[in-house]
Amino acid sequence: MARPGPTNSLSDVAGLTIGCAEDASALTGVTVIVPDARAVCAVDVRGGGPGTRETDALAPETLVDAIDALVLSGGSVYGLAAADGVASAMGAEGRGFALMDMPGVPRSPVIPAAILYDLANGGSKAWGDAPPYAALGKRAYAARGRNVPLGNAGAGLGAKAGALKGGQGSASIVTSDGFTVAALVCVNSWGSTTLPNQRAFWAHPFEIDGEFGAVAPSGASFDAEDWSGAKFNPSPRANTTIACVAVDADLTPAEAKRVAQMASAGLARAIRPVFAPFDGDVVFALATALKPAPEPRALAIARFGALAADCLARAVARGVHAAETVSGHAAWRDLP
Repeated sequence: MARPGPTNSLSDVAGLTIGCAEDASALTGVTVIVPDARAVCAVDVRGGGPGTRETDALAPETLVDAIDALVLSGGSVYGLAAADGVASAMGAEGRGFALMDMPGVPRSPVIPAAILYDLANGGSKAWGDAPPYAALGKRAYAARGRNVPLGNAGAGLGAKAGALKGGQGSASIVTSDGFTVAALVCVNSWGSTTLPNQRAFWAHPFEIDGEFGAVAPSGASFDAEDWSGAKFNPSPRANTTIACVAVDADLTPAEAKRVAQMASAGLARAIRPVFAPFDGDVVFALATALKPAPEPRALAIARFGALAADCLARAVARGVHAAETVSGHAAWRDLP
């Protein structure tokens, strides 16, 4: 049977390290995902109000077919600067893309990024003309390793999932033939991750070994327009769930794109409503290429995409389940 990996997190995919950095006073943070070697990456943008960097460069027909790092950040538009901090650190190490090596000419790290809106979460944003995100990006890059903290961590520190405190979640699965698929997500959704007026998560059918509380639904039906648990007063760009799924197979850019598209179904399984006009939901897919994908490849891609969606649904619930109450945002664990 397929089972979660040793850490039940994105770090179970060999060839990846993850770093997180937080600013407790501003209630915001950054998560950086770094492949050991440049990795194929694709993106699927479903939300109506996304904030991204370098996602156009990920199209299969473009010049660059691999990335050096991936950044998920709080801070809305200010958070995109986190990738600048990572780029400067990687450039100083001589990492990045170069069409040809030229003495004295630095390489260009390719670092796509996506942001969520946490500017109105109660933290102090009195940073004037010096937002903290470039520095947070550097710190997260320097702190990278195999540990993936859940809940109030990284870009999930200031997140809010509907009416509940959001957070950073992760989950993995190892297939019967030895491939690892995993997801990491920072949940700042407009929609709710729990059923109306219940503690049970929408993702409950996908739960493994009680990883997010083992709370079963009551079985009571609900109104199709009962959005209890969603944010009461949505506003444009004030939400967003940003995520990365990964697999240790050698996917092409087009295959990674299909995995990203399939993985987005995991958000739909775990959040209701989702992909709204005022959400900026984005899912990246990484392939570390440590193993050749089995034949027939189309079937392998279907498997990886389906498993990525399951992992992402579980990761959403795990992030909210692990979050702690902060700045008046009540956590799932404090529900009656």
